[in-house]
Amino acid sequence: MTTLKTTITAAVFGLTMTATTATANPANVERVTEGLIATGMAYELGDKCNGVSARLLRGLNFLYGLKSHLRDLGYSNAEFDTFVDDRAEKDRLEAIARARLETLGVRTDDAATYCAVARSQIAQDTQVGRLLR
Repeated sequence: MTTLKTTITAAVFGLTMTATTATANPANVERVTEGLIATGMAYELGDKCNGVSARLLRGLNFLYGLKSHLRDLGYSNAEFDTFVDDRAEKDRLEAIARARLETLGVRTDDAATYCAVARSQIAQDTQVGRLLR
Protein backbone atom coordinates (compact mmCIF):
# COMPACT_ATOMS: atom_id res chain seq x y z
CA MET A 1 0.00 0.00 0.00
CA THR A 2 2.88 2.36 -0.73
CA THR A 3 0.59 4.25 -3.09
CA LEU A 4 -1.87 4.77 -0.25
CA LYS A 5 0.88 6.16 1.99
CA THR A 6 1.99 8.48 -0.81
CA THR A 7 -1.58 9.61 -1.43
CA ILE A 8 -2.31 10.38 2.19
CA THR A 9 1.02 12.18 2.51
CA ALA A 10 0.31 14.19 -0.65
CA ALA A 11 -3.19 15.02 0.55
CA VAL A 12 -1.88 16.21 3.90
CA PHE A 13 0.85 18.26 2.23
CA GLY A 14 -1.67 19.66 -0.24
CA LEU A 15 -3.62 21.31 2.56
CA THR A 16 -1.67 24.50 3.16
CA MET A 17 -2.90 26.80 5.88
CA THR A 18 -2.82 30.33 7.19
CA ALA A 19 -4.25 31.34 10.62
CA THR A 20 -3.55 31.90 14.31
CA THR A 21 -3.51 29.50 17.31
CA ALA A 22 -0.79 27.33 18.88
CA THR A 23 -2.15 24.47 20.98
CA ALA A 24 -4.75 22.48 19.02
CA ASN A 25 -4.02 19.61 16.67
CA PRO A 26 -5.67 19.20 13.25
CA ALA A 27 -5.59 15.43 13.84
CA ASN A 28 -8.40 16.02 16.36
CA VAL A 29 -10.68 17.41 13.66
CA GLU A 30 -12.71 14.40 12.55
CA ARG A 31 -13.82 15.99 9.29
CA VAL A 32 -10.17 16.46 8.29
CA THR A 33 -8.89 13.02 9.27
CA GLU A 34 -11.92 11.27 7.77
CA GLY A 35 -11.53 13.32 4.60
CA LEU A 36 -7.86 12.42 4.26
CA ILE A 37 -8.64 8.75 4.83
CA ALA A 38 -11.43 8.83 2.21
CA THR A 39 -9.13 10.58 -0.26
CA GLY A 40 -6.43 7.98 0.24
CA MET A 41 -8.91 5.15 -0.15
CA ALA A 42 -10.33 6.63 -3.37
CA TYR A 43 -6.90 7.16 -4.85
CA GLU A 44 -5.83 3.61 -4.00
CA LEU A 45 -9.00 2.14 -5.54
CA GLY A 46 -8.59 4.26 -8.67
CA ASP A 47 -4.95 3.30 -8.94
CA LYS A 48 -5.55 -0.44 -8.58
CA CYS A 49 -8.72 -0.77 -10.69
CA ASN A 50 -8.36 -0.10 -14.43
CA GLY A 51 -12.08 0.53 -14.88
CA VAL A 52 -12.25 3.31 -12.26
CA SER A 53 -10.24 6.48 -11.76
CA ALA A 54 -9.93 9.21 -9.19
CA ARG A 55 -11.75 12.45 -10.00
CA LEU A 56 -8.85 14.88 -9.84
CA LEU A 57 -10.74 18.19 -9.81
CA ARG A 58 -13.38 16.90 -7.40
CA GLY A 59 -10.60 15.57 -5.18
CA LEU A 60 -8.73 18.87 -5.18
CA ASN A 61 -11.93 20.78 -4.38
CA PHE A 62 -12.62 18.36 -1.55
CA LEU A 63 -9.11 18.87 -0.11
CA TYR A 64 -9.45 22.64 -0.40
CA GLY A 65 -12.70 22.32 1.52
CA LEU A 66 -10.83 20.54 4.32
CA LYS A 67 -8.23 23.31 4.29
CA SER A 68 -10.95 25.94 4.50
CA HIS A 69 -12.59 24.11 7.38
CA LEU A 70 -9.34 24.12 9.34
CA ARG A 71 -8.83 27.79 8.59
CA ASP A 72 -12.35 28.54 9.83
CA LEU A 73 -11.48 26.73 13.05
CA GLY A 74 -8.44 29.00 13.49
CA TYR A 75 -5.58 26.57 12.94
CA SER A 76 -2.18 28.12 12.38
CA ASN A 77 0.56 27.26 9.92
CA ALA A 78 2.70 25.97 12.79
CA GLU A 79 -0.03 23.57 13.93
CA PHE A 80 -0.60 22.37 10.43
CA ASP A 81 3.12 21.93 9.75
CA THR A 82 3.47 19.88 12.92
CA PHE A 83 0.57 17.70 11.81
CA VAL A 84 2.00 17.27 8.30
CA ASP A 85 5.47 16.39 9.53
CA ASP A 86 4.30 13.84 12.08
CA ARG A 87 5.39 10.43 10.79
CA ALA A 88 3.23 8.65 13.35
CA GLU A 89 0.16 10.56 12.11
CA LYS A 90 0.83 9.59 8.51
CA ASP A 91 1.24 5.95 9.54
CA ARG A 92 -1.95 6.12 11.62
CA LEU A 93 -4.03 7.45 8.72
CA GLU A 94 -2.55 4.88 6.36
CA ALA A 95 -3.36 2.03 8.75
CA ILE A 96 -6.95 3.22 9.12
CA ALA A 97 -7.41 3.54 5.35
CA ARG A 98 -5.88 0.11 4.76
CA ALA A 99 -8.08 -1.49 7.42
CA ARG A 100 -11.21 0.12 5.96
CA LEU A 101 -10.39 -1.09 2.47
CA GLU A 102 -9.84 -4.59 3.81
CA THR A 103 -13.12 -4.43 5.76
CA LEU A 104 -14.88 -3.44 2.55
CA GLY A 105 -13.43 -6.50 0.79
CA VAL A 106 -10.12 -5.44 -0.74
CA ARG A 107 -7.54 -8.20 -0.85
CA THR A 108 -4.09 -7.05 -1.89
CA ASP A 109 -3.53 -10.36 -3.69
CA ASP A 110 -6.69 -9.98 -5.83
CA ALA A 111 -6.91 -6.94 -8.12
CA ALA A 112 -10.60 -7.61 -8.88
CA THR A 113 -11.49 -6.83 -5.27
CA TYR A 114 -10.34 -3.22 -5.74
CA CYS A 115 -12.81 -2.81 -8.63
CA ALA A 116 -15.64 -4.44 -6.72
CA VAL A 117 -15.12 -2.15 -3.73
CA ALA A 118 -14.72 0.92 -5.97
CA ARG A 119 -17.95 0.21 -7.83
CA SER A 120 -19.76 -0.46 -4.58
CA GLN A 121 -18.57 2.85 -3.12
CA ILE A 122 -19.70 4.69 -6.25
CA ALA A 123 -23.13 2.98 -6.18
CA GLN A 124 -23.58 3.81 -2.49
CA ASP A 125 -22.56 7.45 -3.11
CA THR A 126 -20.09 7.43 -0.23
CA GLN A 127 -17.40 10.09 0.08
CA VAL A 128 -14.93 7.59 -1.36
CA GLY A 129 -17.34 6.87 -4.23
CA ARG A 130 -17.86 10.57 -4.97
CA LEU A 131 -14.10 10.90 -5.44
CA LEU A 132 -14.16 8.15 -8.11
CA ARG A 133 -15.64 7.79 -11.61
